[in-house]
Amino acid sequence: MDLHGIDLNLLVAFDALMAERNVTRAGARIGRTQPAMSAALARLRALLRDELFVRGPKGLQPTPRALDLAEPLSHALAHIQRTLEFTQEFVPSASAATLTLGLSEHPSHVLLPPLIAALGRQAPAISLRLREFTARDDAIAMLDAGEVDVAVGVPSTATGRILARPLFEERFVCILRKDHPAALGPLTLDQFLALSHLLVSPENERFGHVDAELAKSGLKRKLGLTLPQMYMAPVLVACSDMIATVMAGVVEASGRAGDLVILPPPLHLAPIPFVLSWHRRNDAHPAQRWFRDFIATLM
Repeated sequence: MDLHGIDLNLLVAFDALMAERNVTRAGARIGRTQPAMSAALARLRALLRDELFVRGPKGLQPTPRALDLAEPLSHALAHIQRTLEFTQEFVPSASAATLTLGLSEHPSHVLLPPLIAALGRQAPAISLRLREFTARDDAIAMLDAGEVDVAVGVPSTATGRILARPLFEERFVCILRKDHPAALGPLTLDQFLALSHLLVSPENERFGHVDAELAKSGLKRKLGLTLPQMYMAPVLVACSDMIATVMAGVVEASGRAGDLVILPPPLHLAPIPFVLSWHRRNDAHPAQRWFRDFIATLM
């Protein structure tokens, strides 16, 4: 294929279509109208002699040819962008860059309020897009696909291509409603095991950090409720006889601390680390490097 006849903008359009799986959203992602994106897709089909995307129940579905092209083209475009941007100093106050941040549930409550306020003061023209993930390895998939620039959550499975830096830690506490009989004094292990427990499990597993620690001593707790949304735990504990073992920051950020008694767990539970992750290919990207450092200063 003669590269002289290829319009680089078509490859940018292809990358956006792979990310969004929707012509209108892909156009918005790169600042093009829907008709312009449709025309770009038609040119891509003619150029590559493949349908590339076909309509499905969940939007555009890539063909095998499109899937083969997606990763190498994404890497090539990222390399071109880095090459062009490295010659320019990144000035946050003057930048209109679009940055995409992936967050799990707890960091979204802890990080977003100070982040939005600080961006408004220091980089008001920057556009921030948010993506949510639940399973820890979802962050790897999003970073690999270029769907997010930075992800904040618990550490993912180690890979050589995903880099990370520590951001903050959360300790565990036990919570009970204020007038619960077990809330009168220090919580013993026997009391703890006798109570009905609420388990927060974003990945819908019925075995959490507490269960793993109890299992070391051959012990088990009684699970009364398992739910994926950790910020519902303080609400439900406040109106029930259940106990929950949650991160201290969840209780504080939930606004329900006044309805609860907060006690130290009667067993050792290591703090939960939260990290800032990014793809190695973007390690030196000026805007993303600034964004990572900016987030770190807020925590």
